[in-house]
Amino acid sequence: MNNHQWGKIAVGLVIFVVLITFPFWYGKGKTSPPPQLSLDTPAIAQLKEKRCVEDTSFMRGNHMKLLNVWRDEAVREGHRLYTAKDGRTFEKSLSGACLKCHSNKEQFCDRCHNYLGAKPSCFSCHNVPGEVKK
Repeated sequence: MNNHQWGKIAVGLVIFVVLITFPFWYGKGKTSPPPQLSLDTPAIAQLKEKRCVEDTSFMRGNHMKLLNVWRDEAVREGHRLYTAKDGRTFEKSLSGACLKCHSNKEQFCDRCHNYLGAKPSCFSCHNVPGEVKK
């Protein structure tokens, strides 16, 4: 091979590397703001307790782990009560606990799940009151 052919190969490799790595470095540092969530629902106005089972930072990072543990303990072991870190107790139930406050699935659950690209399976079994399945 002569130098002219090596030059073409080198240019081709550079173009290939740039195209392959483009999605990784192009968007670096650019993020979209997280969705704004509202708990201003008629269901909350009727509740005397206006705090979640755990604090917001814990729930943002661990609610799916908590729900999976609740499912296993409630359904498989029969343990139906959850005691929060602060001593309050709650029924281990998506419908009976979570959806009492987070009753607008589209405005609360779906906003975060869509933002993160998460596809939870909760609602394949659990119905949200007032929601029509598509």
